[in-house]
Amino acid sequence: MTDFTYRAPDGGLPGQTELHTGRAVFTEAYAVIPRGVMRDIVTSRLPGWSATRLWVLARPLSGFAETFSQYIMEVAPGGGSEKPEPDPEAQAAIFVLSGSLRLTIGAERHTLAPGGFAYVPPGADWKVHNDGQEPVRFQWIRKRWQPAEGLGLPEPIVTSDAEQPLKPTSTPDDRWFATCFIDTDDLRYDMHVNIVTFEPGGVIPFEETHVMEHGLYVLEGKAVYRLNRDWVEVEAGDFMWLRAFCPQACYAGGPTRFRYLLYKDVNRHAPLGPVR
Repeated sequence: MTDFTYRAPDGGLPGQTELHTGRAVFTEAYAVIPRGVMRDIVTSRLPGWSATRLWVLARPLSGFAETFSQYIMEVAPGGGSEKPEPDPEAQAAIFVLSGSLRLTIGAERHTLAPGGFAYVPPGADWKVHNDGQEPVRFQWIRKRWQPAEGLGLPEPIVTSDAEQPLKPTSTPDDRWFATCFIDTDDLRYDMHVNIVTFEPGGVIPFEETHVMEHGLYVLEGKAVYRLNRDWVEVEAGDFMWLRAFCPQACYAGGPTRFRYLLYKDVNRHAPLGPVR
C-alpha cells in the first residue's frame, strides 16, 4: 500500500453561477472547514516569508481548542523563510502535500517530497525554501512545548509516509491502521502526528470521548465522520477541528481508502491554569 495521494487546496474562487450551499460549520464542540472554503480570498501572509501565502485552519481559541495552530502553507518557486518560527518555545510538525520542500535544521539539509514529514523541536535553527519549479504546499502544525521534569528536549525527526509502517489496530479484520511519525512511547514529545488509514468498510467502532484536542486533515478518500451529535460527510481536502472531549467515530464507506493527518496533544498533566 504505497500509492498514496495527498489533497492540497485548489485556491481560486467559485464562479458566480455556483450554488452557495456548502458543508462549513462551527459548533461548540467541533468545526468542519471543507475544501471548497480554502479559496484565494481567505489566504493570509506571514512576516519573514517570501512568495508565500497560507490558509489558517486552526488557532488557539479560549473555550474551544487551545493547544495548537495548523496552517496549509503554499510557497511559490524561490520562496521560503530563513526564520519561519518567531516563538522560541514553539515546536513544529511539517507534512508535504505537493511539490518539493528544502528543509534545513541546524547543519542538516533535507528535501521533502509529497508524503515527507519533519518534526522540529523548540528553539531549533531551521529554514524552509522552495528550489523547484512548482509551488510546494505543506501542513504546518505549531504547538508550544511543555517541559517536564527529567525529560530533555525532543530530537528532530525527518521521515516520510512511505518509510513508516502501517500499524493495524486491534480490529480483527485489520481495516484500521496508523502511521506513526513520532514514537508514542517517548515522553519528550507532547504531541503526536499520525496518519490514520481506513480500508473501505473500516470504522472507529465506538465514540471516542477523550481529553486530546484534534486537527484532522483529510488526505484521501471520503467517509462519514461522527462529530459530537452529528454524522458529517467529509472528503479529501477537508479539515476537522475538535475540542477536548468531543465524541468522534468514523465509517469509511468507500469506494476507496480513507486517510487523514491527525494532530493530538499527549503525555502531559492537564494544566491547572495558564501554561508557563
